[in-house]
Amino acid sequence: MDIKQQVIAVMTEVKKAVVGKDTVLLKVLIAVLGGGHVLLEDIPGVGKTTMALAFSRALGLEYRRVQFTPDVMPSDLTGFSMYNKETGRMEYQPGAVLCNLLLADELNRATSRTQSALLEAMEEGQVTVDGVIHPVPRPFLVIATQNPAGASGTQLLPDSQMDRFMLRLSIGYPKPEDEIELLRRKAGGRMAEEVRQVMSSTDLELLREEAARVYISDEVLEYIVRLVGATRNRRDVAQGASPRAALALAAVSRAPARGPGRQTGTPADVQRLFCDVIAHRLLLPPQSDADKNKLALEIMQSVQAPRLR
Repeated sequence: MDIKQQVIAVMTEVKKAVVGKDTVLLKVLIAVLGGGHVLLEDIPGVGKTTMALAFSRALGLEYRRVQFTPDVMPSDLTGFSMYNKETGRMEYQPGAVLCNLLLADELNRATSRTQSALLEAMEEGQVTVDGVIHPVPRPFLVIATQNPAGASGTQLLPDSQMDRFMLRLSIGYPKPEDEIELLRRKAGGRMAEEVRQVMSSTDLELLREEAARVYISDEVLEYIVRLVGATRNRRDVAQGASPRAALALAAVSRAPARGPGRQTGTPADVQRLFCDVIAHRLLLPPQSDADKNKLALEIMQSVQAPRLR
């Protein structure tokens, strides 16, 4: 099965559980192929957990979900050492991040210390407990959710953690016709259970490696750098996007999910996901109430795209 067939097969299965959100599903799959993590900023009940579970089933990934509350400890994620009296040694007890796909549900309800416990795993693919490094399984993906509205016991993720997410997405309310179809399907049972595995974790690793080898011309790389640089030279932006944002833009431009079988990334690939990559990385002045998505779109439109031969 070639890349195109594998991508179509995954999308077909996931759409059994998630109705009418093809664009969001494709963006998540692009992030998966690009080796990144996804932040879903949305209200409860729109299908975030169902989406994560459906992807884990279709991709054959070990899946774990953590419902974050203020009493969740860093060791719940990273694991801890426990004394074994039979062996006389401290033995490592794995935490929740030792999986392929971690759903960090309502991550903004956790304390800053617990939120920070995810940083090493997300960036380095490992956790360190009592000075000992424990690699997380490959592939490894975090899908985190954050409530956009303030509530008791919640706090927005710090900028350092927001920057770790390749994409920030929103599922949103379904269209009326999609909600009707959702009600029909739900009446038949749990929709996620109908999703079949069409790929293994090994297959996904190979796809990621192939995506990383997709060629991007110097003109497109220069375009990415100019776009990211444009976020750093505006009075209405206190802090622009980091070099990690440029790496993320390049990764989503290489990922073959949007145009299976193509051999090169294009300016159009960069533009389609620019706002999803950049908006959550913009730090605005204290009194600003600007819409980050609109600001990111304005920045993109201010930079001329190259014309490839």
